[in-house]
Amino acid sequence: MIYFDSAATTLQKPASVSAAAAKAIQTMTTPGRGDHPAARAAAELMLKLRTEAADYFGVSSPENVILTYNATHGLNIAIKSLVSPGDTVVISGYEHNAVTRPLEAIGDVSVKVVNGRLFDREQMAEGFRRALEDRPSAVISTHVSNVYGYELPIDRIAALCREKGVPLIVDASQSAGILPVNLEKWGAAYVAMPGHKGLYGPQGTGLLLCGEGRLPGTLLEGGTGSLSRQQEMPDFLPDRLEAGTHNIHGAAGLLEGLRFVRGVGSDRVRRQEAAVMEVLKKGLAKKGWRVLGEGSVLSAVPPREAPETMADRLAEKGVAVRAGLHCAPLAHMTGGTADTGTVRFSASVFNTPAEAEKVLAMV
Repeated sequence: MIYFDSAATTLQKPASVSAAAAKAIQTMTTPGRGDHPAARAAAELMLKLRTEAADYFGVSSPENVILTYNATHGLNIAIKSLVSPGDTVVISGYEHNAVTRPLEAIGDVSVKVVNGRLFDREQMAEGFRRALEDRPSAVISTHVSNVYGYELPIDRIAALCREKGVPLIVDASQSAGILPVNLEKWGAAYVAMPGHKGLYGPQGTGLLLCGEGRLPGTLLEGGTGSLSRQQEMPDFLPDRLEAGTHNIHGAAGLLEGLRFVRGVGSDRVRRQEAAVMEVLKKGLAKKGWRVLGEGSVLSAVPPREAPETMADRLAEKGVAVRAGLHCAPLAHMTGGTADTGTVRFSASVFNTPAEAEKVLAMV
């Protein structure tokens, strides 16, 4: 199989990821639930994951790194901690349903969408500047569009939020492991990311980075292994947000994925993925496709058939891509592809330009 769907989930993982997950299943239970070797091993693993992630992503305290099920889980915690009915929230025009649906569920939230021409970072930054004049309750922005690979000007958006004293939530689903992500530098309230994309961890894992002094609201209540006589959830992290049994084998795999990315280097990952996508971008354009993308993700509209039809044809030939709206209809409306959807090609560090050439020969 030629796999070009890593914006959904990286399929090819480092061997160390599956090995660590398998070992954890056999040797570890749950941290904080006992003082026997299996529970202690789990606790030590979680501390290593939090410590290494905090160092890599600019978090002041390992306790502020929360293990989640995915980025959606983390975004729900962050959004529902900061946003209440009657609030005004500013978002980019490239947000995923993981942002827009929680806002809809809260109800009576005024959502101001900052639009801008695709890949025009100056216009996007100016749009956020104007929107922040009214001092909204929160700003939510993706770092990189899951549809177009468009890197938003997150450093400038973060600076504007700091200047106005408005809390910022960053969705780093398509950037963690590929671009610099730094909670402290941004001064963000929360940064959410999956483990199963650019960090090469297993599905069912993610991280929520919490800004210093934040006490998030809870989505789940239950056992934490701490303050068991108390019926309220603990008022300290990470216990407050990690009710129930941990996905410890997922955490073990995620730790190895993080170590893999750190070892390879995000600069090399970014350059390699972009080089592969550039081959596809130029080749598809020559064949008459409408191509929109940068970095490790591109969306394209075939000239003579529906994106879903093309994706099915490629699947029959052993090529994995994704077609449709990619759970981000707002991004397609902003980028001008809502009527058709797109075929999305997305790379990982395991892809090669030769694979891109093989795909071009099939379309």
